[in-house]
Amino acid sequence: MKRGKKYIESAKLVERTNLYDPKEALELVVKAAPAKFDETVEAHIKLGVDSRHADQQVRGAVVLPHGTGKTTRVLVFAKDDNVKAALDAGADYAGGEELVAKIQNENWFEFDIVVATPDMMGLVGRIGRVLGPKGLMPNPKAGTVTPDVAKAITEIKAGKIEYRLDKTNIIHCPIGKVSFGAEKLADNFNTLLSAVVKAKPAAAKGQYLRTVAVTSTMGPGIKVNPAKID
Repeated sequence: MKRGKKYIESAKLVERTNLYDPKEALELVVKAAPAKFDETVEAHIKLGVDSRHADQQVRGAVVLPHGTGKTTRVLVFAKDDNVKAALDAGADYAGGEELVAKIQNENWFEFDIVVATPDMMGLVGRIGRVLGPKGLMPNPKAGTVTPDVAKAITEIKAGKIEYRLDKTNIIHCPIGKVSFGAEKLADNFNTLLSAVVKAKPAAAKGQYLRTVAVTSTMGPGIKVNPAKID
């Protein structure tokens, strides 16, 4: 793969074979971010589990102490008083049949996360085939199927993120922006890793945290020493 000049210069700051302490790794992420825009910082965590088995799934949600730096657009499926409660709490869109029709007929996806009350899941199920592949299907484990929509929206707007395994047993999550600085990024990183460690399935055997890396949108990946993660 051909790399740009800025990436090559940034990569020179990183020892590719080195395993860094979390704070040191995030200091390097900030220093090595080459773009003129405020890059997103992500954590990539490979776990010693097998996502093909139901008893080894790792999925949940956590509120990052400093948020993600991104404005999250929330769509809520609800009815009656819950529609007003959702809008009052800061939801960008709230409703029922009319929103399902808009998604079905207009291929409308001007939202980042979907919340639903339990009584609306039958309706939401009609568009499960389009929401699912995009990672937008509401899920009780992520706190996005709930009777308390106001609380869910408040947490999402405050920086709540969902983490879950992909098919290669890796979790990919944003943990903030380069402009946050290393200290705030470290707070968010530690909060995420603590949640992932607590979510370790009983069926998981051997080393749980296999590899951990952090990177900015345009910067090089930086390996974190799993043994130094609390």
